[in-house]
Amino acid sequence: MIRFLAISFLSIFGLASCSLKTTEGLRQVHFNKTEVENPYFSNSEIDYVYKAKIEVYGKNFGGILILKKIGPENHRIVFTTEFGSKLFDFQFEGDTFTKHFVVEDLDKKFIVNILKDDFKLLVAESAKVIAVYESKNQRIYKTQADERFNFYFLDDKSEKLTRVVNTSKTKEKVEIDFISSEGKIADTIAIKHNNIKLTIDLEKFKKE
Repeated sequence: MIRFLAISFLSIFGLASCSLKTTEGLRQVHFNKTEVENPYFSNSEIDYVYKAKIEVYGKNFGGILILKKIGPENHRIVFTTEFGSKLFDFQFEGDTFTKHFVVEDLDKKFIVNILKDDFKLLVAESAKVIAVYESKNQRIYKTQADERFNFYFLDDKSEKLTRVVNTSKTKEKVEIDFISSEGKIADTIAIKHNNIKLTIDLEKFKKE
């Protein structure tokens, strides 16, 4: 009997410890939508320009980030100082990633890989839905991302994308928060990692 209770306790504890905070308290619902979309970098006629701050393990980099869709599933991302010196230049074409340039202070394999994953998630225009959850005022779409998952949070009324959370089966890894007044261009974007010291803050560049 004692052995049975111990096994039951461990099973319950294991299930509780494996649950994601992202879906805690949410109700899973049936769905017809097969894909969820991120509209913020999908227009090839727009140069998306942001004031950017990137903090990596105590080192701070500030400047201008330009994101440009240059073809189907093809985005170029260039980060420069305010004086025009290039800090990095990346390109995503489908599943192909090209590192055109990275300044020496950022040119570490693990940092480049993290930035690659962050920006790939940021500019991905659509993903196949595998489950849907609901809260009081949001609908959350779960998608597969290799061995991880992405959760897309959309406002129920406006249908604006407000957040993307990248997770393993048990833990939240990366959070991207969007604020958008128009719904098609993000005014501010905040990327935060929960397990490493890397944050990216973007604010839409306003012409004076």
